[in-house]
Amino acid sequence: MTNTVPVSSTESSPRRSASIVDDDEAIEVATRLAHEFAAGASDRDRDRLLPWRELEAFTASGLWSITVPRAHGGPGLSNRTLAQVIAIIGGADGSLSQIPQNHYYALEVLRVGGSEEQKRFFYDRVLSGERFGNALAEVGQRDFTRRTRLVRGEGGAFVEGRKFYCTGALYAHWIPTLAVAQEDGRQTSYLVFVPRNAPGMTITDDWDGFGQRVTGSGSVEFEHVRIEPEWIVPFQASFDRPTTIGPQAQLMHAAIDLGIGQGAYREMLAFIRDRSRPWIDAKVERAVDDPLTLYGVGEVKLRLRAAEALLMRAAALVDFAQLDMTEETVAAASIAVAEAKILSTKAGLLAGTKLFELAGTSSTLSEDNLDRYWRNVRTHTLHDPVRWKYQAIGNYYLSGKLPPRHGAI
Repeated sequence: MTNTVPVSSTESSPRRSASIVDDDEAIEVATRLAHEFAAGASDRDRDRLLPWRELEAFTASGLWSITVPRAHGGPGLSNRTLAQVIAIIGGADGSLSQIPQNHYYALEVLRVGGSEEQKRFFYDRVLSGERFGNALAEVGQRDFTRRTRLVRGEGGAFVEGRKFYCTGALYAHWIPTLAVAQEDGRQTSYLVFVPRNAPGMTITDDWDGFGQRVTGSGSVEFEHVRIEPEWIVPFQASFDRPTTIGPQAQLMHAAIDLGIGQGAYREMLAFIRDRSRPWIDAKVERAVDDPLTLYGVGEVKLRLRAAEALLMRAAALVDFAQLDMTEETVAAASIAVAEAKILSTKAGLLAGTKLFELAGTSSTLSEDNLDRYWRNVRTHTLHDPVRWKYQAIGNYYLSGKLPPRHGAI
């Protein structure tokens, strides 16, 4: 499906978000919302129904502002809570857990590299109920060189280029955009916060992946879009030194995969209890007593439990690194997150596959749409290759080599 989105038909008017005061309240609110979101998740996936109503409730709940620092009016909650919130929502709807990922990412870029004036302005926008999307990635080239440009001239500053995989941009009030500028003979990158109603910007709903179908991960095109100087935040500088932008981003990706896997696991348990039949050689009356089914259920639970434990450990190390961003603390956080990401990928995929293997043939009926769990986790786990995470982990423990600082580990 390709749909060029008129701003006037989709832009919502933000309302002041609720105030979440602590970690326990955030988990409670996420659990309640997940229960509400789960009810329509299958229909949204099957019919590709964009979750506008759900996003409004999600934003108004206060969960989109939980990482805003206390000094700027937010609760400044831990990365442990952030990861738990994302996983809880992911268990209900994988798309809804991924849509705010780049929103939180932009908040961390601001925390690390924004001026005090930029922090005050954009954090207040978030507390007022506004959402950030993203326009980071580009397609059509074999390398990772950015072609979207930040051009400065007598008429002001402008963004020119085209982006894809713009998760959340469709639903956003601001679209943080990675753009490069030529300065003093070298290329420097910036994160430019572009309002979605900026003249010359076109958002196209052309994401047609088989999973994460309603994340709004389509295209954004910038045709000489004028922006204000105060919307330009240094980006490259935040990777020229050790910061937690990368490990926090990867922590959220791991939480998405874990949450989808946990959702698949719960569906598997319910199906086995209510609808599955034991294999004839098990010589039992109920599927819940089939010994090989029990073995498989235990295997999935163990993998998910281990992934969750590594995720919580990694979150604690990201929290620690945020307090003191050094080569050592950021590297330790990055490696811990890489370990969690490997296991969450494997556990999520295992849960999505075992759902069918253990539940049986009737679990493949299209009316149940249970394949959405496997499709969602398979699609999202392709975000970055875990095979390279093994390499970074091995180098770190064997040779003491610190992982690269590029945001994908």
